[in-house]
Parts: sequence; structure tokens; C-alpha cells
Amino acid sequence: MNRLKQMMIFAHIVEAGSISAAGEQLNLSKSVISQNLKQLEQSLGVVLLKRTTRRLSLTDAGERFYTKCKTINSIADNAWEQAQAYLAQPKGRIRITAPNALMETLVTPVIAKLMKDYPGLKPELISADEQLDFMANDIDLAIRVGRSADSNLTQKRIGSFNDVLCGAAGVAQKNIDTLPYIANVWQGNSIKHMFTRPDGSEQLFSTEAQCTTNSFYACVALIKAGAGIGIVPDFYLSRFDSELVPVDSNLKLPSNPVFAIHPFGKNQPLNVAVCVEGIQKHLQNLVGDS
Repeated sequence: MNRLKQMMIFAHIVEAGSISAAGEQLNLSKSVISQNLKQLEQSLGVVLLKRTTRRLSLTDAGERFYTKCKTINSIADNAWEQAQAYLAQPKGRIRITAPNALMETLVTPVIAKLMKDYPGLKPELISADEQLDFMANDIDLAIRVGRSADSNLTQKRIGSFNDVLCGAAGVAQKNIDTLPYIANVWQGNSIKHMFTRPDGSEQLFSTEAQCTTNSFYACVALIKAGAGIGIVPDFYLSRFDSELVPVDSNLKLPSNPVFAIHPFGKNQPLNVAVCVEGIQKHLQNLVGDS
């Protein structure tokens, strides 16, 4: 690492024309520049520059060596400029995962707009109701309900929504204690919901799932077909008009916090920042409209 630094300083000395000028360009003292040049020549075992009080000139070895050092500086400058370009506009790959319901309704509309605004952006979307491992699946951003147990991840609360216990119009009007329950596999077989009534009182609903599925869409399809009742996010329920209705509009479930989760700490890439901002705004609009 120190060798590369000395080679880059050497190239700057040649291009600046003097040790003093190179120091000014690099914001380093003349003594630091001289020391790095001396160490470089000692390590190589050759003289690179012939120095007088008035000028510097390259030796034959120095001229050949400078050509390679100049290439290194050019590569470094190029790499810096390319990295800086990512700060100017979102571009390149971003791999995002979210549960099916959030991916379809919350994430994809935002990504569609961002792709139009930033043609260089290359999203990879993974719909999965299970929580995928960040490292194993090379995830850049996850939109999840609830916090992650991994303390190494950065987690930002971007909003919340409410689940609604609902059923097909004809089914939902019946006694809920007698109705089959359709559950997503993450809910398990033993179902417990604590509802809050308008007066603040609580009501516990407890039942066993008659049918479980690992697909959110299968749950919705079964409920819509009249097979039983189950929970659907409020913002998703709004698209069904009268096909799916709450079993009791006076029963309210606790809100579900939604988090944007990524592994980048405070130095999140622009791609991630733009996606999080867009998804947060869209969630607020969805919940407000539902």
C-alpha cells in the first residue's frame, strides 16, 4: 500500500515539475514529498530523478518508471470519477426483496417510476413471504413487516398498515367463531387476534386454521372464493370493492410497522436511498387512501 502511494507521489512530482509544486497539489509538506521520493528510490535501488537547485530531470530508469506510475494514477482517477458518478444519479443493480403483498402493491409501482426516471437503474426484485438471508441471497434492500433480529442491519421504520379480518361478502356476515380460517404458513395453525373496539375495549379471537398456504395470493384467492376468513392488509383490501369485506368493521387489529432494511450502515448507496424514499412516500399514500 505504501509503495503505491510513493509511486503516485512520484508521478505528481514529475507532472508538477518540482517537489514544492507537487506538495501544493497534494496538500502535503515538501519534506513529506521528499521523504516518499527518497524511500521509493531506496526500495527500487535506482535513481529516478536528477535534482539540482533549479530543476528536476528524469533518469532513463525514471522515465520508464514514470510511464507505469502515470498509468496507475490514471486508473485511480478513473475509478474515483466512476464512483462519484453513482452519487449523481441512481444507476446499476439493486436487489430488493419484500413479501408478496408489499412487493405487488408497495414496491413495484415505485420501482416502475424510478426505472423511467433513471434508465441506468437495474432492479432485481424477489417476492418472498419468508425472510431471506441478506448475504446468502445478495440482498441490497428488504421491505419487511416488523424489525429484523439481525442487529448488523440498518433498519428504518417507513410506515405502518393494519390487517383486516375479512371474507367474501356472503361469508363475512356469519358468526366468525363458526367460519373456517385461512392462514398463511407464517401465522401457524393456532390463530389468535386481539381486536380493539371503538370504545377501547379488547376482544380476543382464537381459532385453529383449517387451511394453510405459503402463498399470500393463495390465501386471498381462497378467502375471495368463500372458503373461509383471513387477514388481508387494509391497503390491499381496498382493491376488491365489495368482493371482500371486513367481518366486523368495529373490530380493529394492531398496526403492523413496515421497515426498510439494508446492510450499508450510514453510507447507504444512492440506489438504496432513492428506493427507500420512494417506497416510504408510496406507503403513506396507500394507507391514507385505504
